[in-house]
Amino acid sequence: MEYIEVSSKPPKDSTAISLVIGKFDGVHSGHAKLLQKVREYMDCTLAVMSFSDHPNWILKNDVDFQKSLTPLDHKMELLKLFGVERYYNIQFTKQFAQISAKEFVMEHLSRLNIKHIVVGEGFHLGKGRESDTNDLINLCQQIEVPVTVIPLVKANDVKISSTTIRTMIRDGQVEVAQALLGRPYSVIGSVIHGKALGRTLGFPTINLSGVLEQYVLPKPGIYLGVADIYNDGSPNMQKNTLISAGYRPTVDGESYSIEAYLLDFSGDLYGETVELMFHRYLRPELQFSGLDQLVEQMKLDKLYAQTYFETSNNNRKG
Repeated sequence: MEYIEVSSKPPKDSTAISLVIGKFDGVHSGHAKLLQKVREYMDCTLAVMSFSDHPNWILKNDVDFQKSLTPLDHKMELLKLFGVERYYNIQFTKQFAQISAKEFVMEHLSRLNIKHIVVGEGFHLGKGRESDTNDLINLCQQIEVPVTVIPLVKANDVKISSTTIRTMIRDGQVEVAQALLGRPYSVIGSVIHGKALGRTLGFPTINLSGVLEQYVLPKPGIYLGVADIYNDGSPNMQKNTLISAGYRPTVDGESYSIEAYLLDFSGDLYGETVELMFHRYLRPELQFSGLDQLVEQMKLDKLYAQTYFETSNNNRKG
């Protein structure tokens, strides 16, 4: 995928493109509808124009929007699966937020050879979200670019939005979030050395770098999930896993961490890229009186996980 960083205006380009504009945080099922629609115009290069940071973080300093469901690299990998060939990453700043809708269309979009634009029904543009999709259609008529607006998408009567999914992840509702995302919520990072306490207790875990700084963090607790282990940029091994997210109160943990115990696996994964997918919330984080009680609970968690995944596999085969 061609990556184009936009700090002021996009570079002039004569390549014919079909363009989808949006934040695309999560690349959820609603975003998938936009991307499926734009694929109808495959005589052009399929391009996405998105933003480096969420407006609520830049303009309102709202820490709930500081992190992402899908940081940039993760987002681009997901977009590739939809056939996206070019990605415009607009550096969203307070200065950029002052641009009017008319200026954005006439002085920014007009620099590109856009044959079609696709946006979602809730799309707004311009200073203070001054303009909606009707305004975008009217402005784009002046540069002879047709605009298609895709109606809002719902799952189980719930509007699919990144904000809704963020709330569900923070509440531990990963199964509901999966229905809106169209895939399990996941985090990707490189395996780094931890304190090796899990190995000492007979439950060796992996720790991922970069995850806590970039991703929306799930509610503290124990989760059932799946780990994709990458090789040369692509997943080549998948393992069922127990994921511990939270503060590890029994061992006096002071900061949030995510650790994963891979079932039926032994080996060294240090330095490898792993994607942890959260399938089901198992239980809350508990504080035990000592390590012996912790180990006993971990054994119960492991037994439950093995039964759960065995049953799931049998149901799929049936």
